[in-house]
Amino acid sequence: MADHTPSSLVELGLFTGLPQHENFSRVPELIPTSKLSPSSTPHDWPATDPIDLPDTYVFNGESKSAEDFLVQTDTAALLVLHDGAIAYEWYGLTGGPHVPWISMSVAKSVISALVGIAVEDGHISSIDRPIGDYIRVTPGSAYDGVAIKDVLQMSSGARWNEDYNDPESDIFRLAAAMGEGGTLEKFVATMVRDNEPGRICRYNSGDTQALGALLVGATGRSITDYMQEKLVEPLGISSPAYWLVDSAGMEVAFAGLVMTARDYAKLGELYRNGGQWRGKQIVPRSWVDASLTSDADHLQPGRPVVGSHALDLGYGYQWWLPASDSGEFTAIGVYNQFVYVSPTKKTVVVKLSANRMYGTSDDESTNRELETIAFLRALSGTPAR
Repeated sequence: MADHTPSSLVELGLFTGLPQHENFSRVPELIPTSKLSPSSTPHDWPATDPIDLPDTYVFNGESKSAEDFLVQTDTAALLVLHDGAIAYEWYGLTGGPHVPWISMSVAKSVISALVGIAVEDGHISSIDRPIGDYIRVTPGSAYDGVAIKDVLQMSSGARWNEDYNDPESDIFRLAAAMGEGGTLEKFVATMVRDNEPGRICRYNSGDTQALGALLVGATGRSITDYMQEKLVEPLGISSPAYWLVDSAGMEVAFAGLVMTARDYAKLGELYRNGGQWRGKQIVPRSWVDASLTSDADHLQPGRPVVGSHALDLGYGYQWWLPASDSGEFTAIGVYNQFVYVSPTKKTVVVKLSANRMYGTSDDESTNRELETIAFLRALSGTPAR
């Protein structure tokens, strides 16, 4: 019998408890992609005084083993930058310094950066404009008349269930639209309204896919092409990178970026420096500031809803904002992908993982996202909440 090659994320058997590190390290071999070429001026991180992995970290008042945590969450890469230089770098399982790894929802924060650049470039006149001015929406459907800002803040009002423990949930339907015969554009255009925009922050990968369509509609270019010019080239991305694409060639904006740990760290360092990279403003400072601010009550920690529960994190423009006074922020993807930034400690941490228990329940005990933040705080020296 011939081997079956998956055509979408759904066919990888996600959220079933199956080990995924063999798949996550070679996604471009398994699923159709577009390719981003390395920058003509690649940036290689310098080294600085090395730090040690802490023996323990504290979560919910309990001291826990850092080494055990890395094993239990199937960690493939752990990279720490301090003030723009590598202070710690470790790889396990199928990870490695030149191994591209799927970002999952870390991709959402990259899409947000590209939207900010498109606004600065004049392709999008204002994020207060309806997103339907730039993308195809069915009259009366979820995104009809909804402001771009509400979509950026996961507050579109679209009906959505992002429960990874429910194979009938909307996130599985969206991922399935990547496959033959479906398109992500059609899926987004026909989503259903549930409540008034700007009232509830309900984590919704469909919102990010709509932002991907916004980028294409506003710029007249593919996400791959626009990102190559606006982020890959100036940031000195040093390894080939990829976007998963659907049957029509549209990028999977909500989860489909594939890069190395060293290159993901460049996104964190860019935002740690207010959108500036080596003296040049890549993302507008005002956009970065707005992206890292929960500017309404429904965006405050404890209010955003993921699946069936509220999460004790705030939300900005496709970035998660932990409840603390240190100004920390993080991009988060399922299976414990993290680009975590602590500005007060001048630290960026990338954790790439294949936590096989992720999504087997709708609970922190398997998903371990808040616990990961506690671990990353200990690693960076950021005070716990």
